Amino acid sequence: MTEQTPKPTKNRTWLYIGLFVLAAVATLVVVGVLMNIQGKKEEATQYPLKIVEIAPDELDPAVWGLNFPVQYDSFKKTAENYGPTTYGGSEPYSKLERVPAMTRIWAGYAFSKDHNEDRGHAYALQDQIDTERVKIVEQPGACANCHAAETPQLIAEMGWEGFNHTPYNELKEQLHTGSSCADCHDPDTMALRITRPAFINAMEKRGIDVTQATRQEMRTYVCAQCHVEYYFQGEDKLLTFPWDNGLTIDNIEQYYNDVGFKDWTHKETGAPMLKMQHSEFELFSTGLHAQSGVACADCHMPYVREGSVKVSDHWLRSPKVNVATACQTCHKFSEAELTARIETIQDRTAQLLRSSEEALIAAIDGIVAAREAGATDEELNTALQLHRAASMRWDFISSENSTGFHSPQESARVLADSIDLARQAELEAYKVLTAKQGVQAAAEVQLVSNQ
Repeated sequence: MTEQTPKPTKNRTWLYIGLFVLAAVATLVVVGVLMNIQGKKEEATQYPLKIVEIAPDELDPAVWGLNFPVQYDSFKKTAENYGPTTYGGSEPYSKLERVPAMTRIWAGYAFSKDHNEDRGHAYALQDQIDTERVKIVEQPGACANCHAAETPQLIAEMGWEGFNHTPYNELKEQLHTGSSCADCHDPDTMALRITRPAFINAMEKRGIDVTQATRQEMRTYVCAQCHVEYYFQGEDKLLTFPWDNGLTIDNIEQYYNDVGFKDWTHKETGAPMLKMQHSEFELFSTGLHAQSGVACADCHMPYVREGSVKVSDHWLRSPKVNVATACQTCHKFSEAELTARIETIQDRTAQLLRSSEEALIAAIDGIVAAREAGATDEELNTALQLHRAASMRWDFISSENSTGFHSPQESARVLADSIDLARQAELEAYKVLTAKQGVQAAAEVQLVSNQ
């Protein structure tokens, strides 16, 4: 009897159908992934799409944004108020009201009349125009170096000396744009560039050619054009960074002492004072992040992914409100733990700032008391120099925008020195006062005996 081939069972038929469908789906998935990869490669090769030619003198970020919409959209957010952080943020408030000691520490200087928490980069020019400091005192055009995108063009037109010494109020009508893409980018290649002469001049004196900087170095240097300590040199009020001896507060103090510079004379003590500005670059340079090769932009403008393209987030702000992107890229800890680390550093720095302020007020009181007893500048010279040294160290950390985070150990060292120097100034003043009181007492005794 002939054997018959068994017919496929019903279950086996469905198995074949399932395998076919699975193979078809897998094929579609693979094709889809390949098409997506190819699309992203194509997208990356076309980025950025050059919609318009950007003129060499174009300052309007909106025009640059036609070619770089992602960056422009995030840059526009610098006009948003993302709220306060513990010691900063974008919520404007009077620092003089929050820290009343500042009015006496800066007595006789414009900062004692108006000093507010700064807003985002979008307000760089407007906040300067609005501050009472440019109204109380006739400021030079040098003040506009870091607040107006028109600065490089005006320098080219007026010359470096002419731009700096022209009164700010005479230049004000020519200033219309705050921070701009042109401040940091070449309009043709989009490469990072330095547009402010003061930074170039200062780096040259340190033996550093910024044209040879790496891209990672440039991601700090473009910020260091403005986020630095500075002064106005000579009759031309040339914007100058005091870095000839180095970037520490001790180096800066030595520079100012060597050139015999003072910002103002303290109204109460008569000391020749130094006002420190926003010394972020100097303090950051002494910290662990800088020594590890981290750039300003890594934390304040971290990379974000937009489709197939990786771009820098141009919403410049405190990393504390963006810990996931700004910090967790390198530090594999929870947001809560990283935030706690930041707050520990800042809280301790703030405590040292308050102690430094108390010591400075005590020094001022001591010097004032000695003056009221008849002490001369010569007799108080040591106390006045100590007052100057203590105050500039407090200011170096107080006016720096990280509340110590950029370099915690250096911040603690500088503030410890400030407290020590201020207490020395207080003691020196009371030595003079005691001597004066002794002379007065002796004179009174002699007067009585003569009678």
